[in-house]
Amino acid sequence: MKMKKYTAPSISEAMKLVRAELGEDAVIINSKVIVTKKLFGLIKHKNFEVLAGVDQVETRQMSPRLPDLQTNANQYHEVPEQLKLHIDDSLSNELKSEIADLKLMMKSMQKHTIQSELPENFLPYFDFLKRQELSEELITAIRDELFVHQKQQDDPLSKIEMKNITEKVLRKLLEDLPMGGLSYEKKYINVFGPTGVGKTTTIAKMAARSVLEKKKKIGFITTDTYRIAAIEQLKTYANLLQAPVEIVYNANDYKKAIENFAHLDLVFIDTAGRNYKEAKYVDDLKEMINFDEEVESYLVLALTAKEQDMESIIQQFSEIPIGKYIFTKIDETNSIGTMYNLMIKYNKGLAYYTNGQEVPEDIEEANLEAVLELFFQGEF
Repeated sequence: MKMKKYTAPSISEAMKLVRAELGEDAVIINSKVIVTKKLFGLIKHKNFEVLAGVDQVETRQMSPRLPDLQTNANQYHEVPEQLKLHIDDSLSNELKSEIADLKLMMKSMQKHTIQSELPENFLPYFDFLKRQELSEELITAIRDELFVHQKQQDDPLSKIEMKNITEKVLRKLLEDLPMGGLSYEKKYINVFGPTGVGKTTTIAKMAARSVLEKKKKIGFITTDTYRIAAIEQLKTYANLLQAPVEIVYNANDYKKAIENFAHLDLVFIDTAGRNYKEAKYVDDLKEMINFDEEVESYLVLALTAKEQDMESIIQQFSEIPIGKYIFTKIDETNSIGTMYNLMIKYNKGLAYYTNGQEVPEDIEEANLEAVLELFFQGEF
């Protein structure tokens, strides 16, 4: 590891120096305040010294001794309550920035400590977990469980043993979340999602299965009046399934469409793909759609998107009764840890995941066993 000390008048300035030279992958190893005195001690000058480092390719010499899990495991990933910082709206932007940098520094130091405690045989497996983009919280939970099992046997854990332990951790966190597709108990199927996630194609896959496998009479309502191509795409699928389509522009149109489809078993509602990081578009949906007991609602997210962007969308939809997620484009990414991160963090189950463009073939109804096994497909 390449290490270097940085001195600056504030934590914020020190972090800028670290980022500028070592990059975003740098970890904070230690920090302290240095006070120098001038004019016979009458004037005190305070600086912050930060020791930072960045990993290089090297041979690790690891101690075979594992830490005592009962006494030491939590100290590597829990920040003492008195050190937890909360940003208040009344604080100045400069102070907010410094507090944010302090949080980042503590997280970086925590990450470095966890990494340095890993036995040699764990390292390739943890590289796999990171490539899957599993959250640090989940990786830490898996690490602790691996330590428990490693202490109970003389030989190092095998790759298969690590896989089984990881499945056990994920199963415990996912087993109470609802899994599975349409219940066929509700008539109206709302499908939400931002632009570019493959929402209309996903609706067509769900609808086609309802017709071909369940023999349901279906119809489509679209509120996506912003894109002519989206309407034409939905009409094409509707013609193939011999299903009616209603295009609605406002709440009155929506009410009329509901009345026209009173004789159908299922009505799929294709909402407009918008930038749902903006709250006004979600508010528009709430004004148009009636979320009564006859509705099932799904939020479609693409696994090729950034996790932070998906979290912003999820938070915007927090006031809408989303039942489960649908994750698309699983075939277009090599890392699917985000799917598990979001389900566990927001306590939301999974209805379907899609793995291609073919209708209706490339969609899978979620179940716990398949979702757990999915994590280890590909490069594992």
